[in-house]
Amino acid sequence: MKQLQKLFTLMLFGCLLSCNNSAQPEQAADMLLTNGSIAIMDEASTTAQAIALKDGEVLDYGTTEALQKYVGDSTQTIDLAGRTVIPGLNDSHLHLTRGGRFYNAELRWDGVKTLKRALEMLKEQAERTPDGQWVRVIGGWSPFQFEEKRFPTPEEINEATGNVPTYVLFLYSRGWLNQAALDALGIDENTEAPVGSTFEKGPDGKLTGVLLAEPNPGILYARIGALPPMSQEEMLNSTKQFYRELNRLGLTSGIDAGGGGHKFPKDYVGTKTLAEQGGMPLRLSYYLFPQNIGDEYAEFEEYMANNEIFHDGAIHLEHGYELDGGGEFLVWSAGDFENFLAPQPLLKDRPTWRKDLKEVVTLLVENKWPFRIHATYGETIANMLDVFEEVNAETNNGFANIRWCFDHAETVQDAQLQRIKALGGGIAVQARMAYAGEYFVERYGQEKAQFAPPIKKILEMGIPIGAGTDGTRVASYNPWAALYWMVSGKTVGGLKYMDDANLLSRKQALKLYTQGSAWFSQEEDVKGTLEKGKYADLAVLSKDYFTISEEEIPTLTSVLTITDGKVVYASAEYAEMNPELPKIIPNWSPVIHYGGYQHE
Repeated sequence: MKQLQKLFTLMLFGCLLSCNNSAQPEQAADMLLTNGSIAIMDEASTTAQAIALKDGEVLDYGTTEALQKYVGDSTQTIDLAGRTVIPGLNDSHLHLTRGGRFYNAELRWDGVKTLKRALEMLKEQAERTPDGQWVRVIGGWSPFQFEEKRFPTPEEINEATGNVPTYVLFLYSRGWLNQAALDALGIDENTEAPVGSTFEKGPDGKLTGVLLAEPNPGILYARIGALPPMSQEEMLNSTKQFYRELNRLGLTSGIDAGGGGHKFPKDYVGTKTLAEQGGMPLRLSYYLFPQNIGDEYAEFEEYMANNEIFHDGAIHLEHGYELDGGGEFLVWSAGDFENFLAPQPLLKDRPTWRKDLKEVVTLLVENKWPFRIHATYGETIANMLDVFEEVNAETNNGFANIRWCFDHAETVQDAQLQRIKALGGGIAVQARMAYAGEYFVERYGQEKAQFAPPIKKILEMGIPIGAGTDGTRVASYNPWAALYWMVSGKTVGGLKYMDDANLLSRKQALKLYTQGSAWFSQEEDVKGTLEKGKYADLAVLSKDYFTISEEEIPTLTSVLTITDGKVVYASAEYAEMNPELPKIIPNWSPVIHYGGYQHE
């Protein structure tokens, strides 16, 4: 009897052990999001209730019930309560490292509804700004976003800021220095402005404090460069705060286009340090932008000698920080500035542009470096294509070995689009017209504006196209304002300037901001959709992007942002998951009091 009891006990134990093992999934998910409306953004426009994430990738998606098979002892389960989920947004042209470098020092007017409030913010910030520091509003706004539909006057800025030096920048078109700033910089009626720019004077011959780029923005760059710098500790803190702000808006990736006055590697220290510490909350690809006018070729030679693209050829973001090529300016002599308050610049007025550009492009192509190049106007693009086709012929079809693109392309024409496609190029479009469209219409007319840029045609021609903002100076960094622009054809001031034939559906616009942008960093196989095996990068939205009114689109945020399968931002009912950030420094930072993009 005892032997039978012992045998029965062993059989029972074995059964329990077997049953227990069978309850464990073969592949337990790290995270399972359930009861939502998840836009996979694949070719079939699949929507799922639940999605399972493992090891930084999408494990599976389907119904909430079906995905219970992936729940293990350590699986984190999050109830979406019906919320909409999209792939993480990816800005194809955003000045992330520069934006992070300055974020904590800047007062942002992005989204502010009235000039009255903007001036109040100036006054409040001036009162808390210590000696030796400035109040600075560096782009990201339009006068047409204000109810008053106008610029601030120099008198209003001086009244608001008093004896605290202040610099206000509108795109790369004009800026305002208050009297304290003019005095601090030693600028007076005898100071000479760079060629193609002006220190404005009133009828009395006195300086007004207005700086005009006509169209050379050098006068504006120089003032930014004169502002007091932050310490390395402050820049690292600032970068963390800015990237959290981007995560709040649903971004999990961005492609950094360099920028004037932003030197590599010195000015990239905030992002580089964060990446080395393993703390990148988004994936960042960056392009190197030469700084020295006339010495661009030598700069690119130095870049190539000391840096490797794609981490020794492996197209993988090991810690979210990767060099992808050269641009967005390749040579300054070929720059066509997007100041619609001034006449269109012409390359024929700069006799060395062709030689300069050909030398640099040849160097890039021969070394198989991807590149991107700033070009606003169709005429400029046509001239550049002449050079590209010549280089392609002389390098035995060298363009076939690289990814390259035009940035902006507001007035690109059909013939140029055909040539871009033939050379295998792409076009990264940004929402700059959302902030300057009224001035474009005033200068060039409504007929030319209605397809500026011709987004729908680029898409229909099968030319690779990605969406972005060009933040933080010539536009806001808010991706939802850019998505609204592509869907509605309206500026932030409410002017509908686009033809209906140029408008995108919401799914088309979102695809450009996810899968479309991934092409530009050669990652279309690993990001941009929530298909199995793709990066576990996603955003849980505050409202349903697909069904809310058009006018609500710019107000969207993320309530839960996940990069590489990890929560990088959380709010609302998920707030307890929000990763801790260090206290904002310096203690006078405008971010402490206002945050970033203003929704009120």
